[in-house]
Amino acid sequence: MIRRPRSLRSRLVLSHLVVALAAIGTVFVAVSLVGPGYFADAMGHRPGDPEGEAMDAATLAAFQQAVGTALAAALVIALGAAVVVAVALAGRIAGPVSALVGGARRVAAGHYAERVTADGSDEVGELARAFNAMAGSLESTERRRLEVVGDVAHELRTPLATLDGYLEGLEDGVVEASSQTWATLRAETQRLSRIVTDLSELWRAETRQLPLSLAIVDAAELAGEVVEQFRPRAEGRSIQLASEVPAGLAVRADRDRLAQVLANYLSNAVRYSPDGATVTVLGRRHGGEAVLSVRDTGAGLDAVQRAHVFDRFYRIDASRSRAQGGAGIGLAIVAALAGAMGGRAWADSDGPGRGATFSIALPAP
Repeated sequence: MIRRPRSLRSRLVLSHLVVALAAIGTVFVAVSLVGPGYFADAMGHRPGDPEGEAMDAATLAAFQQAVGTALAAALVIALGAAVVVAVALAGRIAGPVSALVGGARRVAAGHYAERVTADGSDEVGELARAFNAMAGSLESTERRRLEVVGDVAHELRTPLATLDGYLEGLEDGVVEASSQTWATLRAETQRLSRIVTDLSELWRAETRQLPLSLAIVDAAELAGEVVEQFRPRAEGRSIQLASEVPAGLAVRADRDRLAQVLANYLSNAVRYSPDGATVTVLGRRHGGEAVLSVRDTGAGLDAVQRAHVFDRFYRIDASRSRAQGGAGIGLAIVAALAGAMGGRAWADSDGPGRGATFSIALPAP
């Protein structure tokens, strides 16, 4: 039983040889069938011609021998050329494919930094570039996964350590069971609960498992309500809040979730703005989208901060404590909510010290 070649290189070489043999076979059959007739015509002998019918058998035999020799030589040359061309082409095609196979196996084994050479503009080159893009995405995802695991562990470690320390002190009688102690314990448990709730909401939003009730929302009315919620906090620091969302601006969104997004933007703006600053909620129609923004005159953002401000556990002011500055999940939830509602979220800033504008764009009815 003849075994079929398994490697791509062998199959490419074999296919070229088969094509060459088929071509030579076709030529041989054609020449064998029509060659004698054309030869007779070239010799001036036609059917019914007594001279043609008496054509010397030796002349015909010589012709057939010459044709056979020429065809045999052509067969050898064609097979040799086919082998050379096939080996060259097989090397150019099978080599990159073999590299891709090896790279795919290493990526499957967890080596996400694997890359392959992506030369050329043909389909193989496109495949190599697509493979590198896939490997890069997997590497980034794995890096973020490890970072998230480390960040979650860090976020939970601090309140747990505080709880453990106080409980141990209460057990040993070192810490007095006062109202202040119970308030501290309660604050740490609330902090743990808030982190877990935020993580759960972030996961549900990113996996599109968050229930949404999309409807036409009056953006100006909603912005005014959220601004009024934050006005007491802002007035305590002489921060001016204003809403400049034009009347009649409508957006298709989940009203509660959009309010959550604006509240997160306003909370950060008030938190990071200096006393006496101004925070403004803006709205505009841009093509088929309605854009709502919160602009502040605070510390601003540099290029690195703008690129990562919506990442999980990223905090603009790393010097603040986690309890004071938040866990860095709020803006990640904003980005996930924007995506779940069919929109997008981003931040703009002219640089440090020049304020920032956080925006969300959602479909306009």
